[in-house]
Parts: sequence; structure tokens; C-alpha cells
Amino acid sequence: MMNTPVTQPAAEIAASNRKTLVIPLLIIAIGTGWLLTTLNIVPGLNWIWILGLAITGLTSFAVSGIDKSSVLIGPFFLIASTLSVLRQIGYVTFNIEIPILVIVIGCLLLIARSPSIPLPKWMVFDSAGHSGE
Repeated sequence: MMNTPVTQPAAEIAASNRKTLVIPLLIIAIGTGWLLTTLNIVPGLNWIWILGLAITGLTSFAVSGIDKSSVLIGPFFLIASTLSVLRQIGYVTFNIEIPILVIVIGCLLLIARSPSIPLPKWMVFDSAGHSGE
């Protein structure tokens, strides 16, 4: 008897490849923040907070791909991370940062309503009522 190799569908392989991006991106981001602080290029920034926001945004794309959930979560956290840097270096005040984030979330909610953006797999149910995961 010959064993035939089990092949994974292309979508599963792509999802697996995206998930393996998270750790390398996190390590690169931490190293970059550490280097910028050590070189006094941008001292005094709360890199844990900034990178946490950015990694949350990147992770939503890496895990889900492009869907209604990631189109909302990803850009929001990436923009929040950028605004946090701008606030911490003195270009934007907290009173400006928060209204910008409220406007951004509203715009992203409108974008996510587009019929061309698919639902997340966890929201799609088959005829038996099981989710797509």
C-alpha cells in the first residue's frame, strides 16, 4: 500500500503562513524601538504601548487576512499607534488625538460596510449552522 500525501487547501496554507508572520514582526518592531531609543533618535517614548497597538493592528491582518473585522481593527490600531507617537513627541495633544480616533473609527465602519469586503470566517455559517472555522 502506498501512502498518498495529504495536501492542504491553498487557503489553509495561506492562513498558516500569515499566522507565522506575527512573531518575526513583533521581534523586528521591538528591536527597532529599542534601537531608536538607544540611539536617542526618539527617546522617552513608551515603546511597549506604541508597539502593542501596532502589533495588534498587524496581527488582525496576519491572522484574518482582509475581511470586515480586520479592515476595522487593523487600520484603527495602526493609526492609534501613530497618533500615540505624535502625542508622545509633542505634535498632537490628547484633546486632538481622541477626536481623530473617533472620526477614524466612524470612517472605518463605513468602509467595512462595503459588500466587496467579505465577512470574517467566524461569522459565516454553513447550512447546518456551523461556523466557517
